Amino acid sequence: MVQSINTKVDLVINATSHTGISDYGKVMIGDKGFEFFNKRDVRKYIQIPWEEVDYVIASVMFKGKWVPRYAIQTKQSGTFSFSSKNSKKVLRSIREYVDPTRMVQSLSAFDVMKRNIKHVFKKG
Repeated sequence: MVQSINTKVDLVINATSHTGISDYGKVMIGDKGFEFFNKRDVRKYIQIPWEEVDYVIASVMFKGKWVPRYAIQTKQSGTFSFSSKNSKKVLRSIREYVDPTRMVQSLSAFDVMKRNIKHVFKKG
C-alpha cells in the first residue's frame, strides 16, 4: 500500500488520470499535496507536493459553466492531466494551496488555430 503524503485531507473525489492510457481512481487533495490513486492497481499512483506545482491549467468551456479537464504542470516532472465529475470543486480546493495567479485557463481550439495561422504567415 502506498503511503499518503498528506496529514490532513480536504477533498477525495473520483477522477480519471489522462497520462497515457486513462486510469480510473481517486484524487486526494490535502495539506501537503495533490495525490491520485488508481482504483485497481496500487502501484499506479501520482503524488505531487504543493512546492513542486508550477501551474494548474484548466480547460474551460461555455464561459466557465463546464470544466472538463485540468492539468498540473510541475517544475521537474512534466504535466499531468486529470478529469473528475466535479472539476470546479477540485480547482477550488487546489486554490487554497496554490497561488491563484498560478492557475490559468488553457487556450481554446479557436485560439490554437489562430496562433498557428499567424505563425505560418509570419514565417513566409
